[in-house]
Amino acid sequence: MLAAPRDASVSLFNALKSSKISELLKKTPRANSNWAIYLDEALGTKRPDLGLAVPKRLVKRAVDRNKIKRMAREIAGVGSFASADCVIKLRQAVGKKTRARLRENERVLLRAKLMELA
Repeated sequence: MLAAPRDASVSLFNALKSSKISELLKKTPRANSNWAIYLDEALGTKRPDLGLAVPKRLVKRAVDRNKIKRMAREIAGVGSFASADCVIKLRQAVGKKTRARLRENERVLLRAKLMELA
């Protein structure tokens, strides 16, 4: 079964360009043990830009990386940083005790830690 193509205008965020990402990464982040969030000043009427950094060296399986990215996008849409450009960066490896697999209890912990920052 073929999936219908997604309309880019439906998304809450725009994708960040690399120059804007490197500019944001120079700022001091809001951070905890698992996440770092780099924010820009609030925008006017423009849609905010969102960058996600979930590196392969921290989350080995693509399925888990995608799951974490979906979760971060969802939280970013309802969080306090939904009105500003931001980069959300994972700081700690996932699945150290489960052979690099993201388990439900760890996913819940990552979600809670990200919600603390939102």
